Amino acid sequence: MDEATAESFGRVADAVLAERTAALVDAKSARRIAPQDKKVRVSAGLVRDEDTGLSSLRSRKSRLASLGEAYSAADTKVTMGKVTVKGGRATVEATESTTLTYKKVRGDEPTTTGFQAHHELSFNRTSDGKWELAGIRPTDPGLRAVNQPVVATAATDTGGYPSAKPAATSWPARPVPKTQKAGGYNYAAMASYAEKYWRSYNPAYRKFNSAGGDCTNFISQALKAGGWKDEAGSSSDYHKWWYNSENQSDSWVGANEWSWFTMSSKRATNLANVYQMDVGDILQMDFDGDGSKDHSMITTYRSRAGIPYLTYHSTNTFRKSVASIVASNPEAVYYAYRT
Repeated sequence: MDEATAESFGRVADAVLAERTAALVDAKSARRIAPQDKKVRVSAGLVRDEDTGLSSLRSRKSRLASLGEAYSAADTKVTMGKVTVKGGRATVEATESTTLTYKKVRGDEPTTTGFQAHHELSFNRTSDGKWELAGIRPTDPGLRAVNQPVVATAATDTGGYPSAKPAATSWPARPVPKTQKAGGYNYAAMASYAEKYWRSYNPAYRKFNSAGGDCTNFISQALKAGGWKDEAGSSSDYHKWWYNSENQSDSWVGANEWSWFTMSSKRATNLANVYQMDVGDILQMDFDGDGSKDHSMITTYRSRAGIPYLTYHSTNTFRKSVASIVASNPEAVYYAYRT
């Protein structure tokens, strides 16, 4: 594996992922699927899969447009990581960094949304000596990126614990204004923390990306930055919530356990609709409706039109609208929490 071939791997991967992003942009693109390189090309099977994926992404763009959301521009860059070659196969770790510019439909959207996604690329060597990109597999454990057409999987949950109420996803929703009480939680501090560390992790905390995902650890950090106090006790007791230099409660890092703690301690209440969320509020998702909450996010911006924007880890994402999340994951069950 020489340097020139590795660079060709990166160019082809960048082209495929950039075309996925381009399918969401409210403008015509002259880009065709991954330009054929002298050393590397895209397999016929992956071209067919990507064509299907692009079709679903264009449908997603239409669903977003019906909700008043569009993107006017996008930028996708791919950074190549470790390359492993064994016989006629190569496996490459790649990091995708994408920024989408919100089109001013209502006029008060934030400027951009962005995310980092990690992928495993599979290449096969062909009889003519070239390499073919045969597959792209997302490796982040959390919510799929907006340009990722692949359906995520979920874990199995157990019953018998404090239950949160699912939230509707219809637009528009009856406003539920959030008031800042004297001596209460600092919601601006929660948002500021999340937007500071969405991509560059706070070194004061451990990461849990390789242990099921970092999303709930991340929102716990943000909530603490805004005034949530530790509740000491057994790490496995869902009535407790804490973190220290050696350990943490299950409720600090587990999506289900966080919900059980939050509902039993009454630190938050459920909102009837995801569009009722405001800065500092939490959204959780059950990807496949099996009763297990699989992902946690925090609201860091709300437009004047009433659209909440979420920031989260796994996949690391900045200010993604609820409209985009719901349009990308219509099969999921959503839980909205007023903190």
